[in-house]
Amino acid sequence: MFRRWRVILALLACTLLPASAVAAEAVDLLLVLAADVSRSVDGPKFQLQREGYASALSDPRVLNVIKSGVNGRIAVSLVEWSGQTSQKVVIDWMVIDGAHAAQQFGDRLLETPRSFADRTSISGGIDSAVAELARSPYTANRQTIDVSGDGTNNSGRDVKEARDDALKLGITINGLVILSEHPLPWNPEHTNPPGGLANYYRNNVMGGPGAFVMEAKDFQSFGQAIINKLIAEIAQRPAPAPTVFALK
Repeated sequence: MFRRWRVILALLACTLLPASAVAAEAVDLLLVLAADVSRSVDGPKFQLQREGYASALSDPRVLNVIKSGVNGRIAVSLVEWSGQTSQKVVIDWMVIDGAHAAQQFGDRLLETPRSFADRTSISGGIDSAVAELARSPYTANRQTIDVSGDGTNNSGRDVKEARDDALKLGITINGLVILSEHPLPWNPEHTNPPGGLANYYRNNVMGGPGAFVMEAKDFQSFGQAIINKLIAEIAQRPAPAPTVFALK
């Protein structure tokens, strides 16, 4: 009889546990998409970027890679960043486990107004993404920040410091650089730093196991670039050394 009451009390205690004590749902990857919406990203470019993210997650190739994971699902959040104090969580954590969830993510993204049009603080974007990973209600063995942008860091703290702080937490940072045919009149080096924007991202932004940088020729090719990037990130196919992939 005493043993029976012990079992009953134990079951009752479990039902009264606070939500924080319940084990978080396991996914294969925690992924923050950190999108540049600085003033160099004009209206048409911004729309192409939004549409690229929305369609990429619904792409059958991306969904197949997601389903092939141990848990068959990933958790994704999208953060838009611009100046030093301009970061916003546009899509909070969502589990992507199939076409329906991917479509919901895309629909919500396309319906949400633009957040900012300020300077370019890649460091602020990274810091915001790190904070988003820390508050995720899901758990995964891998945490990745996917930074896309069309220029160099010109606001906020040194981007290398932000990157290194994230790496200390076991976070991988990958880059997707979006090239521009014409330099910006107010800051030519913002678009065309010495050695090229891809090399700038490789030396200052990317880091962690298997980290890589991909290069989109322009915003028109952004959609295909993000598909290739998501497949590489989700499948965890690291290159033996940091590599820049050029998409034509």
